[in-house]
Amino acid sequence: MAEKGHKRRVVKKHLFAKRRLVILNEDTFAEIFSLRLTLMNVFVVATLGAVVIIFVTTYIIAFTPLREYIPGYASNKLRKDATELALKSDSLANALKKNQAYLQSVVKVLNGDLQYAKVNKDSILASKADQPKIENAAASKAELELRNQVETEERKSKAAEQKAKTTKDKKHKK
Repeated sequence: MAEKGHKRRVVKKHLFAKRRLVILNEDTFAEIFSLRLTLMNVFVVATLGAVVIIFVTTYIIAFTPLREYIPGYASNKLRKDATELALKSDSLANALKKNQAYLQSVVKVLNGDLQYAKVNKDSILASKADQPKIENAAASKAELELRNQVETEERKSKAAEQKAKTTKDKKHKK
């Protein structure tokens, strides 16, 4: 233990020992600049300088257009263009489906599979539209029974939890 204490004192003594940094003119040996330092002061200044450089670099990269040169970052203009193109491609795909449905019905008329009076572009588009059927939304008897069963099980489990909680509270009060 004594050795550890001695080593710590030696290290502390070296860290806080005053040293002098002198800059001399080589020709005349005249002192240009002089500064008294300790190793701890040098370490603290170097650490703070490194932290400041890291923060400044991070700020410049994160909040300036330089971030576009880092892989993984996309420019705002590129994102906006990609969104617009995705919307256009979706609308073009829908228009293509509508035109294909119309052309298929025209082919049926030309082949004689369908009467001409039934072929109307608007009616074809309306028939192709996916509309939910209200009759499918009603619950069946089996679904209603299942719902009732689940509700009764939930009530039983909540009652059991309440009972367990009250008995636990009574035990803690004693």
